[in-house]
Amino acid sequence: MTMDSREKILKAAADMIAEDMTAKLSVRAVAARAGVSTGSLRFHFPTQRALQDTVLARIYEHMIPDDPIRDRSLPARDRLVNCLRQVLAPAGVGEGARKAWGAAYQAFIAPDPTEQVRTAFLAYERESARRVEYWLSVLADEGVLPQQDHTRKVRFLLTILNGLSIERALPADESILRTETETLYTAVDCVLEPSTT
Repeated sequence: MTMDSREKILKAAADMIAEDMTAKLSVRAVAARAGVSTGSLRFHFPTQRALQDTVLARIYEHMIPDDPIRDRSLPARDRLVNCLRQVLAPAGVGEGARKAWGAAYQAFIAPDPTEQVRTAFLAYERESARRVEYWLSVLADEGVLPQQDHTRKVRFLLTILNGLSIERALPADESILRTETETLYTAVDCVLEPSTT
């Protein structure tokens, strides 16, 4: 079975990102790598941002295939913690986390902040925020959270995840997963508490 042009484009873009996290997914470069015309690429992805967002969503869903937010057999609090824990899981603890942060450092911190580096980083940030926003919107649809703009809560949870992912890369004792769990529950409790503002 041969891949259709849309799948070829997504695979080519994902391969480019796997090789270089800051890869600029230009229409010409991705089309050439996929073996399709630039017109075909533009048909499926009218903008570079649409392509980048779609490929990052695909990568994220591949890394975290089972989204526990809809598992109503668990309380909302536990479901949200499980979702956040899945974000941390792919890098692991210790050596895996150090490699992940080393790659992020080399891609986004060490180089000059060119437009390409900035664009690539912001695409990752958008996809992360989109995923957390989705989780919060599911909980809002269930009545666990108010139907409102969750931007501040999304930013808060992403900041917690960034901090915990760095902590996983640092030398620590065996209790890191226990303290990480406590931190995640504290953060989720803050998000789920009724707003006083």
